[in-house]
Amino acid sequence: MADAPARIGVLLNRAAPALTLVGILLLWEAACRFFAIPAFILPAPSAIATAGYKVSQAQWLTHFWATFRVSLAGFVLSVALGIPLAILLATSRLLSRTLFPILIIIQSTPIVAIAPIIVVTLGANDLPKIVITFIISFFPVVIGAATGLMATPPELIELSRSLRAGRRREILQIRIPYAIPYIFSGLRVAVTLAVIGAVVAELVAADSGLGYFISISTSLFKMPQAFAALFVLVTMSLAMFYAVGLIQRLAFPWSLPRNSRA
Repeated sequence: MADAPARIGVLLNRAAPALTLVGILLLWEAACRFFAIPAFILPAPSAIATAGYKVSQAQWLTHFWATFRVSLAGFVLSVALGIPLAILLATSRLLSRTLFPILIIIQSTPIVAIAPIIVVTLGANDLPKIVITFIISFFPVVIGAATGLMATPPELIELSRSLRAGRRREILQIRIPYAIPYIFSGLRVAVTLAVIGAVVAELVAADSGLGYFISISTSLFKMPQAFAALFVLVTMSLAMFYAVGLIQRLAFPWSLPRNSRA
């Protein structure tokens, strides 16, 4: 019996996010009905659900897949190029001084401004969308990985060198394992930015995708339909975010904080 309050507390703690979301949706629904807010300004959750149900499943799958494949491709590319570049930046002062300012300039350039240029240069297909997604998600991967690699305690590096470990073993067996929490922090940020990058690319030039669907819906003042697509887009972003966390939990459980390993 003594454990009952503790178990209830654990259940409430786990259910808090879902209960909060349900409460927000109920307040949203009540406000729209009480104040008679027009659907073209702010549709109620019930109207959004109805509009989403009216869209065919094939249409949803087409737009979902178009956005998802671009987001995933841009994210994977940012990881494949970002982590090796981070290793170079962390192990070479010359490259760090040379490339880091360039990375900052690229990151500081508004992606919306250069997206049309990329589309015109590379053509109206998936390639410019992937490039745009890569550009917007690349920086967090590099910064997270480089920060972790450079944060490796000097005594560990000195110990490895005293044992005559080569540069390769130093990176693979000491620096990278120590940087895993930093790397996954950057990956969590990058994977959500990848979805944003895909949507930005779709708003510039696309004939499918959730961003394109939202743009078309709003231009026709079908706001409940646009909100339904936005809900699907947010769900995709959250799923990809938690998928990265799941990979860390399964592959590198030792890198998680102790209170989150259970």
